[in-house]
Amino acid sequence: MYLEEFRTLLARHVRPDWTTAIEGVLISKVDRPDPPAPSMSGTVLAVIAQGAKRLALGDRVYEYGPGQYLVASVDLPVTGQFTQADAERPALGFGLTLEPSAVAELLLQAGPGDTPRVGGGTPSGIAVCDAPPTLLDASVRLLRLLDEPRDRAVLAPLVKREILWRLITGEQGATVRQLGLADSSLSHVSRAVRWIREHYAEPFRVEDVARMSGMSVSAFYRNFQAVTAMSPIQFQKQIRLQEARLLLTTHPGDVTGVGQRVGYDNPSQFSREYRRQFGEPPSRDAARLRDTVRTPAGVLP
Repeated sequence: MYLEEFRTLLARHVRPDWTTAIEGVLISKVDRPDPPAPSMSGTVLAVIAQGAKRLALGDRVYEYGPGQYLVASVDLPVTGQFTQADAERPALGFGLTLEPSAVAELLLQAGPGDTPRVGGGTPSGIAVCDAPPTLLDASVRLLRLLDEPRDRAVLAPLVKREILWRLITGEQGATVRQLGLADSSLSHVSRAVRWIREHYAEPFRVEDVARMSGMSVSAFYRNFQAVTAMSPIQFQKQIRLQEARLLLTTHPGDVTGVGQRVGYDNPSQFSREYRRQFGEPPSRDAARLRDTVRTPAGVLP
């Protein structure tokens, strides 16, 4: 019952850059399917009102369509593809940035027994499920505030908190709750993810990153794999290749230099791994990218 109004509000307020007048709220509109493309997920809630998308994280594949939502609790390298979108029925999506501090504040305010008990194991950094009516209702009410500028400053923060609470207590609450727990396995992995992203061009020892993250090597490797669907070295390679692709759009004639900047001393290895990741050698892919206007490929539909 909420999806029709959801679609109407999204279509009315979408902007070319996907931002809105409410901080942290994003609206996407895509009118054609797109080839798979890499990006970073961000930490975000994404709800699809129309269309469908496929997202790959390592060897895991997530598909979500109308009335479903995806949460990403760690900023991870993903490959996204719009599978249902055309000019008559474009893909329409709602996004909300997830802030660890906001999650932590709600967890502190919750009474004993207000949140489900956390099960064993470390949850994946990305999860998909059907959106309950309470979550869709809150999302629609937040979008209505785009038509009510007088009420927006006061009510938008309250509705955003409600949405976050619905996530924390919902089916994928374990993934979201760990975002706000300073000593959770996910927070330790997130610390390592940030370090690798900031130092992606540097070689590193897994033992050193595990120690920096506050975990034993075996626990670190196990939890890193659970959250990211990759080993730490595979994760670094994904970041290196994504950064190389961005650099090649502005330096298409300097393939060797770009490879060195992202950490590859061997040009042949760089070209080989780039082609394996993107389907074409660096120089050819760079030329194609210059001539193609791509749709953003992150978590939003």
